[in-house]
Amino acid sequence: MNLLARRPPRWSLVLADTAVAVLLALASTTDRPGLNVSTASALVCLLPVAARRMWPVPAYCGALLAGPLVLASPVNRMAVIAVVALALYPVSAALPVRRSAIALGAGLLVTGGMLLVSVTSAPPRVDGWPDPVLIVGTAWLVVGASWSLGSAARTRREAAAHEAARRAEQAAADERLRIVRELHDVVAHSMSVITVRAGVAAKVLDRHPEEGREALRAIEEIGRGSLVEMRRFLGVLRSPGGTAESAPPPGLADLPSLARRAAEAGVRVDLSVSGAVPGGMEPSVYRIVQEAITNVVRHAAPARCRATVSVTGGRVRISVVDDGPGRRVPPGGTGGHGLVGMRERVMMYGGAFEAGPLPEGGFGVHASWEVS
Repeated sequence: MNLLARRPPRWSLVLADTAVAVLLALASTTDRPGLNVSTASALVCLLPVAARRMWPVPAYCGALLAGPLVLASPVNRMAVIAVVALALYPVSAALPVRRSAIALGAGLLVTGGMLLVSVTSAPPRVDGWPDPVLIVGTAWLVVGASWSLGSAARTRREAAAHEAARRAEQAAADERLRIVRELHDVVAHSMSVITVRAGVAAKVLDRHPEEGREALRAIEEIGRGSLVEMRRFLGVLRSPGGTAESAPPPGLADLPSLARRAAEAGVRVDLSVSGAVPGGMEPSVYRIVQEAITNVVRHAAPARCRATVSVTGGRVRISVVDDGPGRRVPPGGTGGHGLVGMRERVMMYGGAFEAGPLPEGGFGVHASWEVS
């Protein structure tokens, strides 16, 4: 099936056109005296068929010029019609509609005029059938069909190119959106923890220098780690053809360090991971847990939170529940980008996402999707 769907190489198409031209030339000759002249004329007329893919417009012009030349030669006129039709196809497939329509008009004029001159100069038939109308109509139908097929091929090619460009642009936009979402998660989490730790350092540095220095060291460690993660994505954002650095994306193995950083910011995380998450889904699971814990640090610290990741029954389930204030949005404010980003990650897998205050107090984030 792949061989049938694949376009043949150009040289094989040119070779096939040459073979068709030779066969038409042989079929268009007659047995009347002057066979050599007839064969030579046929070859001259059918050369455009062999050259139509390499030089479409010159080949078609040659086919049109050959029409009047065969009037004085014993060559089958319908073979010339076939030449014009075959030469018109690549022209209509390559040129815009207006220019190919001009080529079509020229072909109709040349073929119609040639046939009318040829038919009217022949002895009339006794049955009275309107031979000129029938012959010219048939010729125009063949030429018009060739033009229509070429135009349809051009339209399909343009539509395919447009669709390919649209998909490339959409893929680039999706990739940039993913990078922006990743950067948001990294920066939001890091800045939230850094802000809390900086506040602790400012309060205890004078009375408890060692505790203050520990907070500053934690800020330095978090900042360095965030810079390493951010460098993975800057290459993509700098240029359309850029690629992220080849650092491994975060996964389930990084969740314990995430819990430790949250504890340093005043949020104790009880982490539970069970089951095997497919490798391709681990970065999304990590980012969802990270953003959920970041929201706890930003809005509820000091607090305690329970983060659970499990894979049971072919379904990934994520739950991050804290005991802090249930309201996370200032009056009149919006949910920000964190909840939107988590929802987008879940929607990529066609899953379900819920986030909001809990009846018993606190705030909960729940996400799940099928493991395909």
